[in-house]
Amino acid sequence: MGKIDSLLLAACCLICCLSCQQTAIERNEPGKPYILATTGMVADMVQHITGDSAIVEALMRPGVDPHLYKASQGDLRKILDADYLFYNGLHLEGKLASILEKQARVKPVVAVGDGLKRLIKINETTYDPHIWFDVSLWKAATANAARQLVALDSANAAYYQANAHRYMEALDSLDIWVQARINTIPPAKRVLITAHDAFSYFGRAYGVEVRGLQGISTVSEFGLRDVSSLVDYIMAQGIPAVFVESSVSDRSLKAVLTGVRQRGGTVRIGGDLFSDAMGAEGTVEGTYIGMVKHNVNTIVVALTEK
Repeated sequence: MGKIDSLLLAACCLICCLSCQQTAIERNEPGKPYILATTGMVADMVQHITGDSAIVEALMRPGVDPHLYKASQGDLRKILDADYLFYNGLHLEGKLASILEKQARVKPVVAVGDGLKRLIKINETTYDPHIWFDVSLWKAATANAARQLVALDSANAAYYQANAHRYMEALDSLDIWVQARINTIPPAKRVLITAHDAFSYFGRAYGVEVRGLQGISTVSEFGLRDVSSLVDYIMAQGIPAVFVESSVSDRSLKAVLTGVRQRGGTVRIGGDLFSDAMGAEGTVEGTYIGMVKHNVNTIVVALTEK
């Protein structure tokens, strides 16, 4: 290796070290806990409660499927650096769950879905984890997160409680808005078809029939029988649109569209919905409330078009 190459290598190493040091400083401001949340939805919730009293970060970026997520070395570093870890629970995070369980031995680890009532049971040991699609249920999860934060950081208890109260009032307003928007769809057309079964809570809360080609987890595979069954349903019911998801491949729904067209039917993609991940950071859809409004408006427009 020449002298110039050696100097370049040393410079690169120095930059990497400085970058790592800067990241550590950003995550550990004096007097502020560093809170790592698994999904964007949980991070948004925790940020609303903590305000400017904590550093809150989402582990999974926009478009990442939590069912299939695998932690990188950088992600593991964040998990180790965090003062508190907040996650959805109910088996949403899949393979990450074992890491969180180990971390619970040495630091506070909170599942916002723990203890919630009105959960949809899949079998004797499994519940549907997509609780954020029922806004009233997400409000209950927010109350749970607030209680945990107050217990962890009693010095900021009043601040957290006031923030949580304001946010839950906003969620109440959102819940009313969602129902009003869904009510503009004729009852016979309130059918939501997506790639995987993520919207059961949404359907139950707002009176929408929901069909997913895959199960509640994208780990499960769809087969020809699943496609054929959904094609039969679309043809029989005259469904005008199906919806793709931002964190799930559209391959399965394209197979359904092809099947409908081969049988002389007509169906279209009604738009993109955010299911297991929110929109890009800094956008309206990068917040929980913005994501919900985007989804509902997309559904309403697609199912009411002439």
